[in-house]
Amino acid sequence: MSELNADILLRAYAAGLFPMAESRQDKELFWVDPEWRGVIPLDEFHMSRRLRRILRNNPFEVRFDSAFAEVMKGCAEPRPGRSDTWINDEIMRLYGDLHAMGRAHSVECWQDGRLVGGLYGVSISAAFFGESMFTRVTNASKIALAYLVAGLIKGGYVLLDTQFLTRHLEQFGAREISRQEYRALLGEALSRHARFQSGMDDSEVLGILQSSTQTS
Repeated sequence: MSELNADILLRAYAAGLFPMAESRQDKELFWVDPEWRGVIPLDEFHMSRRLRRILRNNPFEVRFDSAFAEVMKGCAEPRPGRSDTWINDEIMRLYGDLHAMGRAHSVECWQDGRLVGGLYGVSISAAFFGESMFTRVTNASKIALAYLVAGLIKGGYVLLDTQFLTRHLEQFGAREISRQEYRALLGEALSRHARFQSGMDDSEVLGILQSSTQTS
């Protein structure tokens, strides 16, 4: 995968592909086109009572796009059960370029002036492709995801792609769909216009999620 640039990357996403590396040290990337794709239906986002309480008493300052590179570095950190990562220097460069173009965004949780969790992903038309998330403090990534989902709903997005299904994402309503179903949803999303939203506060996020998604 030589001479890969941001424009090629955007076209790949629009075709249902995304890149990964075998490890942090590997300089090569490869394209991934899963047979089964993870998605979070935005109108089915599951907000537990516990998450609702956390949002009401949010211990974090939530920012958007203020530390994109730092969020990527946080996502690349080793974590329990995972000593290596697929986020190599080439991934860092490419998504940094997408961010500079306004096509990649981060949601960040800050506490006492320190970045303690967040996520990043790619935005094309009304589709958002979630790439990775991390947390250094309990609940930071959950709050970042809640802010992201609320912002996507407010902005008119219709697809939140999580690439793969994990147990962590299942608690928020994530599910697997076939490649064929995914491409149909992707095509619909690419035909629509949406605008990435930022600057929301806890009460607005809570209101959007309570009115638009599933609560239990």
